Amino acid sequence: MTEQMVGVNGVELCVETFGDPADSALLLIPGAGGSMETWEADFCLALAGVGRFVIRYDLRDTGRSVSYPVGAPGYGFLDLVGDAVGLVEVFGGGRAGVAGLSMGGAIGQYMAVDHAEKVASLALISTSPVFPAELPPLTAQLLEAYGAMTDPDWGDREAVVEHLVRGARIHWGPLGFDEGVVREAAGRIYDRSPDLRTTGNHNVMKRADGPERDMLALLSAVSVPTIVIHGAADPMFPSEHGAAVAEAIPGAELLVLDGVGHQAPPRPTWSVVVPAIAFATTG
Repeated sequence: MTEQMVGVNGVELCVETFGDPADSALLLIPGAGGSMETWEADFCLALAGVGRFVIRYDLRDTGRSVSYPVGAPGYGFLDLVGDAVGLVEVFGGGRAGVAGLSMGGAIGQYMAVDHAEKVASLALISTSPVFPAELPPLTAQLLEAYGAMTDPDWGDREAVVEHLVRGARIHWGPLGFDEGVVREAAGRIYDRSPDLRTTGNHNVMKRADGPERDMLALLSAVSVPTIVIHGAADPMFPSEHGAAVAEAIPGAELLVLDGVGHQAPPRPTWSVVVPAIAFATTG
């Protein structure tokens, strides 16, 4: 459980590992604006406890990884895919299980399609097909909540922590919002980030090169063990998104979590989720 700076894909990323490097590697990819704090340390330890060498990291413009001027990211989505591939090469011996949340799930999809030799298995969490055709939009309640959010004084730790807690709450499902855990994580996020405003660069980066791709069709060629985990109460990607991903990948298993929103699996689900991911990511 020691953070380290690692050079991959031409940049420096902050990485932390859990477990025995001799075990099957599992790369955890956060969603947009997310750092390694997306994945609770206890969750990583639980995965390590069932025989996985777990790697979590800060995406570009989050935590201690490389950052760019606010509003001017010097990279695009495909660079984030390349970062994940680079970490698999460094920590997974060239091949690893991949678990991605939200945009991290999109990165996992691209890895499985464009870098199939690097991916031993997939766990796609609270995610959606890249460029989906016709799937339900985010809920009216979430849109309303976004409209009510205002930027804090980014130099005021207490105000920023409160802002991050509120942001987590509006995505969380009704299954036990643990404010204490979320608040502690928000404090660590603030303390580890030189400028939290740079996380917004994920919203303005170049999404892809070339024309949009029919990811649902491309996913039909994925042949690794796959589990799709989706919250039944996800306000950003209603559950139809997860179902579409699972249907597109041959043999994929769909695990729907009652009471869970757009979030990493909360602690009450770990007894189901940890063995499910571990089984899917045997590689």
